[in-house]
Amino acid sequence: MTVTLDRTALTRNVHLTFRANMGVGRHGWLRLTPAYGVRLVRERLEILEPGSVVTDPFSGTGTTPLAAAELGHIGQSVDVNPFLIWLGTVKTARYSNAILSATADTARAVLSDVRHYEQDNDLWQPNLFKIDKWWSPGALHALKALRHSIDDKSGQVRDLLEIALCRSLISCSNAAFNHQSMSFKDVSGESVLFDIDDTERAFERFESEVAMLIDSAQYDLLGSASVYEGDSRSGVESLKPADLVLTSPPYVNRMSYIRELRPYMYWLRYLDQASDAGDLDWRAIGGTWGTATSKLNSWVPETETPVDEPMAAVCELIRRDGGKNGPLLATYVHKYHHDMWQHFQAITPQVKAGGRVSYIIGNSTFYKHEVPAHEWYAAMLRALDYRDVTIRVIRKRNSNKALFEYEVSGQKV
Repeated sequence: MTVTLDRTALTRNVHLTFRANMGVGRHGWLRLTPAYGVRLVRERLEILEPGSVVTDPFSGTGTTPLAAAELGHIGQSVDVNPFLIWLGTVKTARYSNAILSATADTARAVLSDVRHYEQDNDLWQPNLFKIDKWWSPGALHALKALRHSIDDKSGQVRDLLEIALCRSLISCSNAAFNHQSMSFKDVSGESVLFDIDDTERAFERFESEVAMLIDSAQYDLLGSASVYEGDSRSGVESLKPADLVLTSPPYVNRMSYIRELRPYMYWLRYLDQASDAGDLDWRAIGGTWGTATSKLNSWVPETETPVDEPMAAVCELIRRDGGKNGPLLATYVHKYHHDMWQHFQAITPQVKAGGRVSYIIGNSTFYKHEVPAHEWYAAMLRALDYRDVTIRVIRKRNSNKALFEYEVSGQKV
């Protein structure tokens, strides 16, 4: 195993994070804080032969398949989250001039329609906990009216309008996305009365978002991309053999992607109850939210992994020093790498002989004990007979001097 340390990469390279995607055409349509940047993806795709098959078994916001299609390759990805499957599909679709023109016309009709709704109209709103913490009464009314008017639309026009709705609901919310997990602006001293200006600002935001989407959707893709529903541990058998697997799985930090996606998923009706989020989180790798946390207490491994010995040593330290949460977090670390071992076993037959895999992953610490996921990824790849397994430091992640982002890569024999 080779470890390459690039000292110049140890700063927080913002251009390698999702922030670099903002304003980059379709890549900036919707944000997911942990998502990696398109520049990093493009650097790895540009050396491929035209028409190469690129697989991302953790699709997320669809950065990899979209970048592959932009560069003339065949992108394919899977995800367990139905909202992310929809998002990736919408981002990688082709839009005719007729569809884009219809979207503009429909948006104008929607904006005309919603301005006739009175505040006390009986409009649907999502069952989002403490929804009044998210939006002012005026902004919430605007979102409800937009949601109602979009509901009778269909096809690609509806898809684009719903992306605009998602962008609008975040931009006019009290949520702040300036770090890994969301927080809320302090509005405790502000009025909670209905303000028509808040409503109008939300409508104007929706109008500008639609215009932006139409502008970026008009540029066609050189290649193609498909996003499928599937589990990275068992649902990849139908994928085309890949020249390159390029992905960034959830980091081993117990952070739930579902938590950050909640506003979108509730407004687009992918979620209705908090338990729905927990159930979906349990099917994913990495995060724990709601019922997924309680299920950890009774989890038992199905198989051994090549890193059981070093993992057991680290887990014992976490269990010892973590107080009442130590046993739960130790189990989480075990389950995470158990699941990733199942993934590596499942994806390897879907890589062409001579094809490469590249995993962008970060290490983590629990109670000052490092969980070296990058080293354990490399060990699992070597156990599956990948050659030239290399670990390269990409960037320093935050103020914690122990946390880095790595690329773990190898070639299938």
